[in-house]
Amino acid sequence: MKKPELVEATQAQLDELLALAKTHFPQPQYELLKGLLATFAYVMPALQSAKTSLKRLRQMLFGDKTESKRNLRAKHPLATDNPSVLTPEATAAKDDHDEAQSVTQPPTPKAPAPGHGRNGASAYSASPVVKVELTDLKSGDPCPECDKGRVYASPPSVLIKMIGQSPIAATVYELSRLRCRLCDVMFTAVLPQGVAPTKHDHSCPSMLALLRYGSGMPFYRLEGLQANLNVPLPDATQWDIVSKAVDGPRAAFQELIVQAAQAPLLHNDDTPARILSLMAGRDKALKAGLTPVARAINTTGIVAVLPEHSVVLFFTGHAHAGNNLAKVLIHRAQGLDAPIQMCDALTCNMTEEFKTLLANCIAHGRRKFVQVMEHFPQQCSFVIEALGRVYGVDADCRKQDLTAQERLLHHQIHSGPEMQALQVWMNAHLDQRLAEPTSGLGQALRYFLKHWSALTLFLRKAGAPLDNNLCEQALKRSILHRKNSMFYKTAKGAEVGDIYMSLIHTCELCKVNAFEYLQALQAHVEKVQAGAHRWLPWNYREQLALSG
Repeated sequence: MKKPELVEATQAQLDELLALAKTHFPQPQYELLKGLLATFAYVMPALQSAKTSLKRLRQMLFGDKTESKRNLRAKHPLATDNPSVLTPEATAAKDDHDEAQSVTQPPTPKAPAPGHGRNGASAYSASPVVKVELTDLKSGDPCPECDKGRVYASPPSVLIKMIGQSPIAATVYELSRLRCRLCDVMFTAVLPQGVAPTKHDHSCPSMLALLRYGSGMPFYRLEGLQANLNVPLPDATQWDIVSKAVDGPRAAFQELIVQAAQAPLLHNDDTPARILSLMAGRDKALKAGLTPVARAINTTGIVAVLPEHSVVLFFTGHAHAGNNLAKVLIHRAQGLDAPIQMCDALTCNMTEEFKTLLANCIAHGRRKFVQVMEHFPQQCSFVIEALGRVYGVDADCRKQDLTAQERLLHHQIHSGPEMQALQVWMNAHLDQRLAEPTSGLGQALRYFLKHWSALTLFLRKAGAPLDNNLCEQALKRSILHRKNSMFYKTAKGAEVGDIYMSLIHTCELCKVNAFEYLQALQAHVEKVQAGAHRWLPWNYREQLALSG
C-alpha cells in the first residue's frame, strides 16, 4: 500500500468539516464521520506524545546531537523564512527589532580561532624544572665556531619529557639492622628524611579521591591496574585509605556550605543516584506493606556564584534539590536580600522555607520545542530562532565584560522586544487554536507561558542567568561517577563521595590544583578543623605559607 500524504488539521478545521458534512450526509454516515474525526483528534496528540517519549528514550540511551541551532537548521526550514507562522503583532515587533538591531549592532566578521592547539611549557606548572647548563662555555667566551665573536646569554631552549608511572607508586626500603650478641639489643637504620612514617602518605588518599570522585574510576578497576603494574592495592584498602582521610575535607566541606549560603545566585538540580542500603530498606518496607521513608534517591548539585569565586556542593540521598537548598540557606546571614534561584520548573527544586527570586531555565523550555520539531518544524524553528537571538545578546554581554547592571540594561533594550514578540506569538497560537493545547506543540507553548515570569527574570533582575547550564555541567561529574561505579554501597560512602566531589569541582572552578589542596587538608587536619574558613581553595596557600 502506498504511503498516504500526512495531513495535520486543527480542531477548528475538523469542526468546519463536520458542519459542511451535516447538511449533505445522511445521519448514519454523518455519525460515522463524526466518530472517525473524534478518534483522529484524540489519537493524533497521543501518538505525537508517544513518539516524543520514544525519541527522548532514544536520546537517553544513545545520545542526541541535533539540539544545537546549527544542526536543527540543517534538518528543518527556518520559521523566519516563512512569514505564515507569524502573527501580525509578532511580525511588526520582529520588524521593529530587526531594524533596531541593524542600526545598533552591525554584523562583525568571525575572528579566527587563536592558537595552534598545543600546550606550552607554562601549562606544566606542577612539573619540576631541571636546568641544564653548558659545561664547556660561559657567557663572554669566544665563539668556538667562528673564533671571532663572543657568546652571550639567550633564552633557554625548552624541551618537555614525559614518563609513564603507576597512579599509586611504592618504594621498598630495606633498613639494615645490627644485633648485640651480649644484650640482644637490635639497632635499625632510620628512614631517610622526608619519608612519611605511615605506609600511605597524604598523596595516596588525594590521588585515590581524584581518580574515583573526580574522574569516575571505580576502586575495583584501579585495583586491576595496580596489579598489572606490580603495585597491588585492593579496592577495600583504597576505600579504607580514602574514608580515614576525610576529616579535614569534611571540615572544609561544611565551611563551603556556609560560604555558599551567602551567594546572591544559586543554581540547583537533581540527577538519579543509587545507594544500595537505602534501596534495600525501601524494598523491605514495601514488601512488609509499609510506606517507605522516600522512594527517590538523588544526587543534588548546587552551584553558588559568589562575587569572586564559585562553590559547588553535592548531596546524595532521599532529599530532593529543594530540601537540600533549604539545608544550605539555613546558614544564610540575616539581612541579606533574597538570592536568585536558577532551576527548572519542577516543584521538587523549590524551597518553601526560604524566600528566593525564582528564575527558570530557558534551555529546558527550548528543549520541549526541539523534541516536537519533527511534527511542527515551522513553529518550533520560529521559537528556537527567537531564543537564539536572545542568547546572542547574552554572548555580547560576556564579550564586552559588562557589569550585572549594564547586562540587565542591554537585555532590556535588545532582548525585551524579542521576548515580548515571542509571548504575543505564543498566546495567539493558543487563543486562535492554531495549535492544539494537548499536542506536543501546545504543551510546549503552555509550559513556556505558564512559567513566563520565571523564564524572563533576566529582564527584571540584575545578575539573573538565562539557563541552568552551570549546574548541569557540575552534575556531569556525578553522572560520570554513576556510569562507571554504578552505585554507592552505604549512605556513609555517598557522604564521603559528596565531600570529595564538592571539593574537587570547587577547586576546578577556582583554578586550583585539587591534588595539592586535598593533601594540604589532610596534612593540617587539626588546623583545618579549628578554622576551616582559612583553609578554602582560594585562601589555603596563605595558611601554608604561615605554617612554613
